[in-house]
Amino acid sequence: MSHDAQYRILVVDDNPAIHEDFRKIILGHQAHNSALSAAEAVLFDDPSATRTRPVQFSIESAFQGREALEKVERSLVEGRPFAMAFVDVRMPPGWDGIETIAHLWQADPALQVVVCTAYSDYSWDKMTEKLGVSDNLVLLKKPFDNVEVLQLSHALTKKWLVTRQAQLRLDELEHMVGERTAELRSSEERFSQAFQHSPIPQAIQTLRALRFVDVNEAFLRMTGFSREEVIGRTPYEIQLCLDYENRFLGLVSEGKIVRNAEAQISTRGGELRHTLLSLEALNIGGEMHVLLMVQDISERLHLESQLRQAQKMDAVGQLAAGVAHDFNNLLTIIQGHASLHVNSSAVPPEVNASLQQITSAAERAAEITRKLLTFSRRGIMRLRVMDLNNAILSLGGMLRRLIGEKITFITELEKDIPNLFADLTSIEQVLMNLTLNSRDAMADGGIITITTARVRIDEATAAAHHEARTGEFIRLSVTDTGSGMDEFVRSRIFEPFFTTKDVDKGTGMGLATVYGIVKQHQGWIDFVSAPNKGTSFHVYFPVTDSKELAASGNVSEPVVDDGSHTIFVVEDDAAVRALVVEVLLSYKYKVIQAENGDTAIAMWPKIMNQVDVLLTDMVMPGNANGIDVARHCYSTKPGLKVIYTSGYSSELFANHKNLVEGSNYLPKPYLSNKLTAIIQNAIESLPPVSAILK
Repeated sequence: MSHDAQYRILVVDDNPAIHEDFRKIILGHQAHNSALSAAEAVLFDDPSATRTRPVQFSIESAFQGREALEKVERSLVEGRPFAMAFVDVRMPPGWDGIETIAHLWQADPALQVVVCTAYSDYSWDKMTEKLGVSDNLVLLKKPFDNVEVLQLSHALTKKWLVTRQAQLRLDELEHMVGERTAELRSSEERFSQAFQHSPIPQAIQTLRALRFVDVNEAFLRMTGFSREEVIGRTPYEIQLCLDYENRFLGLVSEGKIVRNAEAQISTRGGELRHTLLSLEALNIGGEMHVLLMVQDISERLHLESQLRQAQKMDAVGQLAAGVAHDFNNLLTIIQGHASLHVNSSAVPPEVNASLQQITSAAERAAEITRKLLTFSRRGIMRLRVMDLNNAILSLGGMLRRLIGEKITFITELEKDIPNLFADLTSIEQVLMNLTLNSRDAMADGGIITITTARVRIDEATAAAHHEARTGEFIRLSVTDTGSGMDEFVRSRIFEPFFTTKDVDKGTGMGLATVYGIVKQHQGWIDFVSAPNKGTSFHVYFPVTDSKELAASGNVSEPVVDDGSHTIFVVEDDAAVRALVVEVLLSYKYKVIQAENGDTAIAMWPKIMNQVDVLLTDMVMPGNANGIDVARHCYSTKPGLKVIYTSGYSSELFANHKNLVEGSNYLPKPYLSNKLTAIIQNAIESLPPVSAILK
């Protein structure tokens, strides 16, 4: 309120003459009065007051206490409050002055009041006893001096203005403090919400004692502790291992930030979690604290380990496949030449015995290469729809005999599980190898349990294993109560030729073969094992809705040809090609040969009318492989008989399920009679619909 505004004064007296006196005294001096201005300047120590217009007043009258209260209340509603009031003590028949003042202050505590009295009805002590001690109350004795009334009017209205401005400023400050407090409370609530609901485990500890002040829900979930168990305690007190270097705390105390420090944190159950820690100093209430943020990388490390293992197995598989392929070519030559002369009347008995030993050794070597090819997923399988439960039951008798009497054999097979699209012989080999592996782990006896179950793999479960994927699968489990495996054995369990048995007790190909068969069936294998806690293998096979495949054709016994059929032999290995040519010529076949696919395609236009059967290797150097040769030749001569041969082929299982051994496929190594038998069978039968691989 500026000096140009009017201060409202309320006169409360039952005598109309008194009202008139106040008007004359106060309003009669509205004109500029330099002496009064000077007095005000001296009174308030404000020289500028002499250069401003005098304060302006307006006066209203009330003749009874109730009327005065109504006017004060109305002024407050209108926003034009009274600055002061002159109140007479005696105002019969209603409220007296003291009672009136009490009501007025209830309505407006800031009102400055002058008590006007010519009597001694109330002493000052009685007034303060009834009204309380207040600096808003002044006593004025009647008859009063005009200057005294003016001084009181100026002083009390000025005081009222200063008090009002101070109150307004105080209210403004309180409002600002309230807003700031609300902002801080909101900020604290946002921090608390972000801290508590963060997916990253976090904790706040005192820097000196490392006592937990607060932890979020993610930290509690990771460690398994409850909030009550953690808050106010140190890691040592609750036996929580926080394994990070002490130098990190030194860095934090120096105000530095530690990021992604490797450490281990134990859970309530004693499990160690591999983590990356970040530490940062916080000043809370004048005391230094540490904000601990934890990134649990245990699952990531587990998946990385699985990925490295899978990559290692793939690399070993490629090596094994290459070795097996080259070795099969050598075995084909050995077996082929030996079979040409074994049991021949022209061969002396001692030579014939040597040839039989050569043939037998080659067969054993071929068995090893077949296992290598199975491990590397390069082997050929006869796929058909099959019931896994029936396969287990059919094999159960033999498995019981193999494991011996000291071991209990249990099957728990889920009813009505879906069918598999699989090679029965391969599945039986998986069952046998896993069962024998369990048997060997229980020298003193135990229990082997084979179970089947239909399972649905969701995204969370699939994420826990590198090779897993979502969908519906059949799970085959083989569990034993044997000696279990330590970490070193677990890391190498599927590697070919790795074994913990004595040198003469195992080849180390059993579980490697299982691994290859499972991968070849588009599944994966997982296991759980620990020393003295047994082992559980879990094999997952995809289910199928495919129909039963047609049965394979029979291979007829070889006979000597009449010399009217020509065989086009395409083989990149010169020694194998020479053997094949020698065998076919011995059976009176005409032979045309090519050293690779590109040469065969170039030769084809000139020889196509002569050829009855194309015998081609599947994997050859150059631009054209065996499938390309077959497609080219068949396109110009529909009905051409085609026989594929190979030591391995990475494409056979994935894309060409119509290869049938003995009908249109001859795997290496092979005996000469198998070669001539499949040639004769192809000549005598119609070409299969799937002769040309798509």
